[in-house]
Amino acid sequence: MARIVLLGCAGTGKTRLARRYAQRTGAALVCLDAIWAGDLEAFRAEIARRHAAEAWISDGNFAAASFDIRLPRATEIVWVEAPRWLCLLRAIRRPFRADSDHGLAKLGDALRFIWNFDRRNRPLIERLRAEHGPQVPLRHLRTNAEIEAFLTAAA
Repeated sequence: MARIVLLGCAGTGKTRLARRYAQRTGAALVCLDAIWAGDLEAFRAEIARRHAAEAWISDGNFAAASFDIRLPRATEIVWVEAPRWLCLLRAIRRPFRADSDHGLAKLGDALRFIWNFDRRNRPLIERLRAEHGPQVPLRHLRTNAEIEAFLTAAA
């Protein structure tokens, strides 16, 4: 059974991909943004509980808080890549979608996060990935065709 950790900048489409993968395969969907409530100890306990399942797709970075739990059980790490301009555009649109739980109040924070992701977050994520999951195969998905091929192979 597959246990996949999805990584990438905000706005790359990780959550949409995770939902589609879970629907096609029946794997449990673990969306880290949805379970983060500000309490690190409770967050880590919930991560451990949800990642004890036999098959899952784990959507979100949270490298420092979770890689020691998630990566040793993962069968694959998937980096979802998208151009910065597209991530920014998606972040701007997100608060206006009917199904969104993202509000306008934190839009500035999201835009700064995206703008600085490759300089600030990616190096930390890569360092912790190498520390906690060097044996886990890594795949990069950069295009819609690569994403569709990944989903087709999973089903």
